[in-house]
Amino acid sequence: MKIYNTIFKCFFLLFLSCFSAAIANQNNDRITWLPGQPENTNFAQYSGYVTVDKSAGRTLFYWLTESPSNPETKPLVLWLNGGPGCSSIAYGAAEEIGPFHIQSDGKTLFLNPYSWNNEANLLFLESPAGVGFSYSNRSSDLYTVGDSRTAKDSYKFLVRWFNRFPQYKYREFYIAGESYAGHYVPQLSQLIYRRNKGIAEPFINFKGFMVGNAVTDDYYDYIGTFEYWWTHGLISDSTYKTLRTACLSGSSQHPSIICNTALEAADSEFGNIDPYSIYTRPCKSTASMKRSLNGRYPWMSRAYDPCTERYSTEYFNRPDVQLALHANSTKISYPWSTCSDIVGNYWSESPLTMLPIYQELIAAGLRIWVYSGDTDAVVPITATRYSIDALKLPTVTNWYPWYDNGRVGGWSQVYEGLTFVTIKGAGHEVPLHRPRQAFILFNHFLKNKSMPSQSI
Repeated sequence: MKIYNTIFKCFFLLFLSCFSAAIANQNNDRITWLPGQPENTNFAQYSGYVTVDKSAGRTLFYWLTESPSNPETKPLVLWLNGGPGCSSIAYGAAEEIGPFHIQSDGKTLFLNPYSWNNEANLLFLESPAGVGFSYSNRSSDLYTVGDSRTAKDSYKFLVRWFNRFPQYKYREFYIAGESYAGHYVPQLSQLIYRRNKGIAEPFINFKGFMVGNAVTDDYYDYIGTFEYWWTHGLISDSTYKTLRTACLSGSSQHPSIICNTALEAADSEFGNIDPYSIYTRPCKSTASMKRSLNGRYPWMSRAYDPCTERYSTEYFNRPDVQLALHANSTKISYPWSTCSDIVGNYWSESPLTMLPIYQELIAAGLRIWVYSGDTDAVVPITATRYSIDALKLPTVTNWYPWYDNGRVGGWSQVYEGLTFVTIKGAGHEVPLHRPRQAFILFNHFLKNKSMPSQSI
């Protein structure tokens, strides 16, 4: 009996030691105040680094913004931006779903009334290494990264992050993201699902994911994108026919050389518009559809203020901001940037399709929502519809308009295992262009409740 008491005591002391270490690490990551932060901020924030590969010094940066009310009972949502190579801090946190947005002076913040942290605790991750404040001591990592390593590193991050924040273990957990996160999110979801198999109560209590204007399947994305360009008057009849011939030829290389040539021709017809939001003015004088379609973009669209990215660049390069965030100090020669051209241009692995992963996770009973802003020409609504149609899912609720304050907010269709929602008038970054409607979408996703068919 004494032996059992001794063993129990040892395990208890070990637990106390580990828990105390976790709390200490949390306290080290606690953000006490951000420069320019509004006085009426009423939620806890944490940020810092989690090492995912010790030998390479590969380390990912995160920012957690807890809910201002009852954070201990609300779910945890991981947000990922795409690119590949773009920062979830710059986009998701600072101008879309995060609680703080940046004023045009690049120095002060204001509260986002439609922040998703009103409904959940938000965890923003800059992934992979080389994006934003995330880094690797092995420079070759930036030139060899692809989908597989990104998913594995993100999974390692989560396991170690949950050990640092044990109060979030067993909490309902979801993943959300947009654009090339249409690859990140399903692949990370699949990895979590498979690692959880056979475990009665996994501490990563994964319930499902949601993606918006998401890169999904090369073939169907091309079909839908070219069709969108043509039907919205962005390209000529002859260019449309050339694109379909050049890019839908079944080549294993994506995009092929001949397809790239056709894309360059299409690019010349667009003129000075913002392809991420075709009915709003661009911030810069030029836009590249070819780079946009490949998902490797150094700038993003803005709805009402198309230059928001500039404010992020100025704010997150400030030494006092980096100090407050516990981020590594950047240099003038190597500043923090919203997207990494190195990571994006040297992306080494990108599967042709995510549809088999969807099929696996739908069969597993996970909650899956896909949404689309209908004024995005980069990953347009038609591309998403073709990809969903390829899954051949039975329809539960036919296409219908959903409402916000008596007005149509978009349309929706519910399938067995997947819900599709459109947001009227939104571009590539739906929560930026239509923040209230995006918040309604998020609220219904968490409740797994169909979008309102009547006025609310």
